Amino acid sequence: MSDVAEEDLLREWHDLSARHAAVYGRLECRLQERHGLGVTEFEALERLVTCAVGKCRAADLTEVVHLSQSATSRLVARLEREGLVQRALCESDRRGIFVVVTDEGRRRYEEAKPTHRSTLEETLTVDA
Repeated sequence: MSDVAEEDLLREWHDLSARHAAVYGRLECRLQERHGLGVTEFEALERLVTCAVGKCRAADLTEVVHLSQSATSRLVARLEREGLVQRALCESDRRGIFVVVTDEGRRRYEEAKPTHRSTLEETLTVDA
């Protein structure tokens, strides 16, 4: 790889990283101020609300929120304490645990969704 190609690659990576940090930071701030939710809480609720059955395996949430399994478990525990989700055993596999969105979780998600979408539109279309 030439020095110029390497510099371009690094510049692209740094630009992407900076943009992600800016968008994530704005989302975190607005969701927290207006709805008392962080980005990961919102993303977990969105996954639960939009899945066909209103529940998913706890392990599946790790892919959505981009956290480790233990961090996702702590996230679910926080959401459960706030009454936004409930845990339920999988009927076909007693080792499996489902996370189920509650009515309150659905309500909080629906209230926060316009803030999330408008913040994304505002921050991601700046360069367009």
